[in-house]
Amino acid sequence: MRERPDSAAPTPGRIGIDLGGTKIEGAVLTATGQLSHRRRIATPRHDYDATLAAIAGLVADLGAQAPCAAAIGVGTPGAISPFDGRLRNANSVWLNGRRLEADLAVRLGRPVRTANDADCFALSEATDGAAAGAASVFGVIIGTGTGGGIVVHGRLQQGPNAIAGEWGHNPLPWPQPDELPGPACYCGRHGCIETFCSGPGLSAAFERANGRHLEAAAIAAAAAQGDASAEAALRTYEQRLARALAAVINLLDPEVIVLGGGLSKLERLYRHLPALVAEHVFSDGLATRILRPRFGDSSGVRGAAMLWPASGEESAAQVADG
Repeated sequence: MRERPDSAAPTPGRIGIDLGGTKIEGAVLTATGQLSHRRRIATPRHDYDATLAAIAGLVADLGAQAPCAAAIGVGTPGAISPFDGRLRNANSVWLNGRRLEADLAVRLGRPVRTANDADCFALSEATDGAAAGAASVFGVIIGTGTGGGIVVHGRLQQGPNAIAGEWGHNPLPWPQPDELPGPACYCGRHGCIETFCSGPGLSAAFERANGRHLEAAAIAAAAAQGDASAEAALRTYEQRLARALAAVINLLDPEVIVLGGGLSKLERLYRHLPALVAEHVFSDGLATRILRPRFGDSSGVRGAAMLWPASGEESAAQVADG
């Protein structure tokens, strides 16, 4: 199992980096849980060395503005393998097979902690966000990709294989005949939840049904204007997402599910999902709450900073490796 670097002394400010496929965001998380000195830059796509340099530049800028912030956490696509220390399973494929955490530590001259971006989202929302106070939380990303993170009693669960919460690369549950074998996924399989429940998955399903391409946001806008084909696509999407979430509830039975990512902004999901999910849950009711995120797009960078303990917290109190 990959060992955590030695904990630095708790600091009044921690730097969080959210490494996305199109943008990199950096910010300082203050001792009061506020973000300061936020900055976003474009991700140097398909260029690993340039990505390292971009992160190092962000950290230098943030450190100059907030010298007390020494701890650095990075939310990444994919996760660091506990077996060889290399990043794997990232849809930003130029990062796969690279020793991102170790290379950043060398470049920055200090320890770095990394976690999957969905884990960071879940940690932020479970700590002081929409799910604050809940005993068990499943944080969901439904955006460019489909990811998840699990927090139990305030501790991020990463597991011995570093794949806890990776629901997006399970098959879509209870598939219908027209959903088999399912679209091809970048992971090499067919019919993954991500191919149906991500933004591109919604867009591709609309195109298969209607012969024209619309991005997910445009489909939502068209449905709101009364477009019947767009409305049908969203109803199918909601049914698929409900099945996928019901399978998670049947396994984990979380107290709260928090939705994040671009599609989480669809208000209709919070009206329609509870009843649709309940149809597939192995229970006589549904007590799990499905909530909007409190911090939205900011949760990723907040959760990355939270990979290090704040002042007064126990070392590594936020992360459980197994």
